[in-house]
Parts: sequence; structure tokens; C-alpha cells
Amino acid sequence: MSNDLPDNGDRRRAVPSGRVTRLLGLGSLATGIAGNMLVEGARHLAQGKRPRLGDLMLTPANAHRVADKLAHMRGAAMKVGQLLSMDAGDLLPPEIGAILARLRADATPMPMSQVVSVLEANWGEGWRRHFRQFSFTPVAAASIGQVHFGVTSDGQRVAVKIQYPGVRQSIDSDIDNVAALCRMSGLIPKEVDFGPLLQQAKAQLHEEADYLREAESLRRYRDLLADSADYAIPAVRDALTTPSVLTMTRMDGVPVESLTQAPQEERDRIVTLLMALLFREMFEFRLIQTDPNFANYRYDRETRQLILLDFGATRDYSVEMIARYRQIMEGAIQRDREMIAPAAMALDYFDANTSAKHCEAVLGIFIDVCEPLRFDGAYDFGTSELAARLRDAGMALGMERDFWHTPAADVLLLHRKMAGLYLLAARLGARVQLSQFRDGFLPRCGLGGGG
Repeated sequence: MSNDLPDNGDRRRAVPSGRVTRLLGLGSLATGIAGNMLVEGARHLAQGKRPRLGDLMLTPANAHRVADKLAHMRGAAMKVGQLLSMDAGDLLPPEIGAILARLRADATPMPMSQVVSVLEANWGEGWRRHFRQFSFTPVAAASIGQVHFGVTSDGQRVAVKIQYPGVRQSIDSDIDNVAALCRMSGLIPKEVDFGPLLQQAKAQLHEEADYLREAESLRRYRDLLADSADYAIPAVRDALTTPSVLTMTRMDGVPVESLTQAPQEERDRIVTLLMALLFREMFEFRLIQTDPNFANYRYDRETRQLILLDFGATRDYSVEMIARYRQIMEGAIQRDREMIAPAAMALDYFDANTSAKHCEAVLGIFIDVCEPLRFDGAYDFGTSELAARLRDAGMALGMERDFWHTPAADVLLLHRKMAGLYLLAARLGARVQLSQFRDGFLPRCGLGGGG
């Protein structure tokens, strides 16, 4: 068995796995931020300016330091940075948002010695016998684990997802500590209520950190989509899968978000497949992969198959919840607020104490969300300002201090998935006839319209 890359240490740093070590890492980060504040304060004084505390904390130097430390720690520490960069990015100065956006790209990979240690703990010391070849160069490194390619002893090409050590045990404390740090450092404005976001991050991370659960979700999706040759999903190698290591058949293809210059027909078809899958997930399977990360989708240009990856954030939805979403969507397509309101209240978007102004704002967002479903032709996401309008409306509502209301995690996660698909459709400039799904899954809404 060959190793593709020696452990030369470039860009690689061991993941701190102990709770004390991780806490000390955040402590050193706080100390570094304070040091940067002193330097920045001295610079302001030298220029004859009276420094403001917020200006001293909210600097590119501090943002760089935070992003670098979270990328090193990985796990929940990195995940909360990713979520904050996505959800609060528009409230941050552009240069700060750009630095934190680094956390949505690759994490710092583990060194080979730590990879070997994790694999020995999960597969035993003789694990190399299972492979003809194993690459110690990760092809992807994210918040929870990193992915390696290999060839098994029976000749099958596989992708091996290896969880960072200590991630599962440190989720809650990491998120609480990083949230406090981001708030203290001024990297998150005081006006942003990100408590619900943190609770969502904890729940999502605990589920994603269980690779046996993800393996079962993979199997379920392969069965559910067995009738469609348009989708390709990896198969699990059970003998090489544990709670911390997930081994699957390797699937290549190109990143979906890289296809911005592909022919219009190809971009339209890819987004149509994604939208069709969402409607099947909601109304047929009641099983939804809720992570909107674009990296979860790749495209095989030879077979024209959409490749689905990463099922860690898969959730079951109850019959009652889906029925309420159906009612909301049918009401929104028909602009019938009286039809939407009871279902929205049942899903805890608002309650009996919510002001009429805020209720109307929520109902208006639903109606806007379903704009593409009201359109009978191909809806042009590339020229539409829908994604920006929804973002602005949601942000304006979230900044209302007397409307800090948090629906259940399932609701929040479904929203994130739908918003992610709209953003991807806009990035690809796709034109999609969503009325076909309206007529197929929402039969009471087979109406003409123009948006």
C-alpha cells in the first residue's frame, strides 16, 4: 500500500482533542485579540484620535486571528464560525465578513500521524491490510472531519471520512465558548440575537458527528431514489464504517457551484433536479437532507447524474409538520393569508402574543418564498432579486427586539435548506419551471399566474 504524501507538516496541524486544551486554545485567542486591541489603540492615539472600544475589537487583524484559530480547532468551534459568517455576514463590514468566510472553505487538515492514530483506534493496528492504496492527503477538510481517497484490497475505489478526535465530546462547550468569544470580541454586533442559531448548531453537530447514523441515512436515500437514474449516491462499506469513520464508494464529478459557465440547459437541468428532490423529500419521503452546503452536490458530466454527498444532517419530518407546510405553500401560492396563518402558528413561526405587524411580516415572507411556484413559465433565478429580498426581509424581522421568536430546529433547518437551493439557483443563473412541482405536489394550486 502506498502513501501519496509524506507527513511534511505543510498546512497541517493536529486537532486539539482534550477539553482543557481546547479551552486554553480559546483563551490564547482572547489574549491575542486583547493584544491586537492595544496595538490598534496605540496607533489611533499616535494619529491624534480617541479610540472607540468597538473599533479596536472589530478589526481585520482580530478577524484573521479568530478565523485561523477556529479553522485549527475544527469541530463545533469551526462550525459556529461558519454559521455566523453565513447568517450575520451582511451585518459585518465587508473585509471582516470576507475573512470569516474562510471558514466555509477547507479547514486545516490533520497531520498523518493523527490520521493514523484515529484509524488504528477505529480499525485496529492492522488496518492497512484492508487497502491496496490509501492517500494521506485529504481531498477535503471540513468542520467535523476530513475525507481521504483509497483503493480497498478487493479493488474498489473508496472515500473515507475520518472524524477529528474529541469533536463529539466538545460540541456543547465549544459552541458556548466560541459564542462568548465572538460576542466579547465585537465580531458579532450586539443587535444580532444568535442564541437560536447556537442551539441549532449544537443539535446539528451532535447528529452529524454520528457516522453510523449518516451511514443509515445513505442507505435510506439509495433505496428511496433507486427509481431515478438522474441521481448518484455512494454505497456504504459496512466493514470499514464506525461511529467515527465512514467509508463509501468514491464518486467524483465537478462541484455544482463551479458550473456557472456551463450551457444554460445544463444549469437549468441541475437546479430542476435539486428542486424535484426537495419536493420528493418533503411530500413523498418526509426525509430531508437539511444541510445547504453547495459542496454536498457534485455533477458527473459524462453520465449527467447529480451526485449527492454528506447525509449527516438528514432528518425525518412528521406527517403533521409536512401537512402544515403543504397548507402554508398552498396559501402562499394563492396569496391567502388566512390559509397560511393557522399552519404558521402551529409550526411556531409566531404565537398569540405576536403583534399584528410581525405576523403580517412573516406571512409576507411566505408569499414571497413561493413566488417561483406561482410563475407558470421558467422562473429566472439569475435575474430575480428574490434571494436578496428574502434575506433583507428576514434580517429586518430578526433585528426587531420585540420579535425574537425561535421555531423548532426542524423548521429552522428546512428553511436553511430551501434558502440554500434558492441561492444556488441564483448563482447558476438557472431558469426552472417550478409550476410542475406545484401541480404535482400541491394539487389545490393548479392555477395560472405570472408571479
